[in-house]
Amino acid sequence: MISLNDIELYAIVILLIFTVWFIFNTIKYYRGEKRKVKNLHRFAKEGEVKAQQNLARHYQKGDMVQKNCEKAAFWYQKAAFSGDNEAKGHLENFLAHRKHKNKC
Repeated sequence: MISLNDIELYAIVILLIFTVWFIFNTIKYYRGEKRKVKNLHRFAKEGEVKAQQNLARHYQKGDMVQKNCEKAAFWYQKAAFSGDNEAKGHLENFLAHRKHKNKC
């Protein structure tokens, strides 16, 4: 017969295993996202317009990089100069929004 102490022990072991699994997968996810941003930098520097636009959005929101309005504007501008109309719109909205609120 299983006693109440055994059930508590099993519950603690299961929670411990779940916690270790959760921490491991969180670290794995974070490293994967950082790798994606690193690749975005590489592709953006090579002139890929979508990468420039995505990198600008990351900098504007502070998503996996430190929020930086100047770098966001730089990458939007690079994409806009490459002929991307969507990036031109984002750059205009970004600059208008920043002008009124003094932030990204």
